[in-house]
Amino acid sequence: MSDLNGVLESLQWESTFFGLPSAIVRLRDDAPALAEADFAAWQRVQAKIPAGRSDLLDALQQHGFQLVEGEVDLSIAVAQYVSPGAEPATTEDIPVLRQMAALAFAQSRFRTPWYAPEDSGRFYAQWIENAVKGTFDHVCLVFRAPDGQIQGFVSLRKLNEQDARIGLLAGRGMGDKLMQAALHWAQQHQLSTLRVATQMGNTAALKRYIASGANVDATAYWLYR
Repeated sequence: MSDLNGVLESLQWESTFFGLPSAIVRLRDDAPALAEADFAAWQRVQAKIPAGRSDLLDALQQHGFQLVEGEVDLSIAVAQYVSPGAEPATTEDIPVLRQMAALAFAQSRFRTPWYAPEDSGRFYAQWIENAVKGTFDHVCLVFRAPDGQIQGFVSLRKLNEQDARIGLLAGRGMGDKLMQAALHWAQQHQLSTLRVATQMGNTAALKRYIASGANVDATAYWLYR
């Protein structure tokens, strides 16, 4: 069996939210080799590796890890954008946004058989509520129909003085407008790069981001045991 060199880092928020003691493997060549006993305290252990590292993929699978999904990380250079008319969500929007997020992200990496059937939707419902409140993500922008109904939303957070990242984006037929809103927000905050990640299998999202000017920066695999 191939050695796995790394450390286990507790995922405290996820452990509490899912009621499942969870950790993530931080793989480092200069760290000690992990043994089966190191995993014993955790009901769920996650690992994220560059997609090009087949050696790590093989080693993790030998230690009982299973492939969950692939991820693509992209970036877009921020230029000048006209406001498409999005507005910040308010706390009154939270119930509707929670329902929309739960439906839109029901099949994420927090799906069965590793988590309970409702856990993925519940996780992203909480994410979008936190975004409206300005925690984790800093803002949730929405588009409304003439009757006030929310048609789509995008959450964003500022990473540093140059970069921002899209957290969640959802709304049938609203992809282009939501991307324009995200880029306009980044421009208003004088940022130079907007980042976003999506599942490798989500070709619709990949096409949307590339059409908005995104370039692929990296690909990765998520594995669990």
